[in-house]
Amino acid sequence: MTVNTSKRIINCAITGSIHTPTMSPYLPITPEEIANSALEAAEAGAASVHIHARDPENGMPTPDLELYREIIEKIRAKNKDVIISGLTVGIIGYAIGNYLGISIAFLLR
Repeated sequence: MTVNTSKRIINCAITGSIHTPTMSPYLPITPEEIANSALEAAEAGAASVHIHARDPENGMPTPDLELYREIIEKIRAKNKDVIISGLTVGIIGYAIGNYLGISIAFLLR
């Protein structure tokens, strides 16, 4: 049996889970910036985008469901095909329930 090794699935982690604006001036922090970065990654060939919401005021990671909703809706308004993955680990200082809510509310539909 011959295995085709020429096909790849590209996943783009848009923000990383612990990065902050002090680490890079290029880190997208608003829902619009995160969604646009995800859409650009999909246009460039990413089959999947991995997102973490940020507090738009300070750029810190947040489990805020409304920010996730805004990001996902902005992505879906322009691209229905890209796979959106979310939290696979928690953010230090937040309960695991914060992350389960995100998966249940948006990603498991």
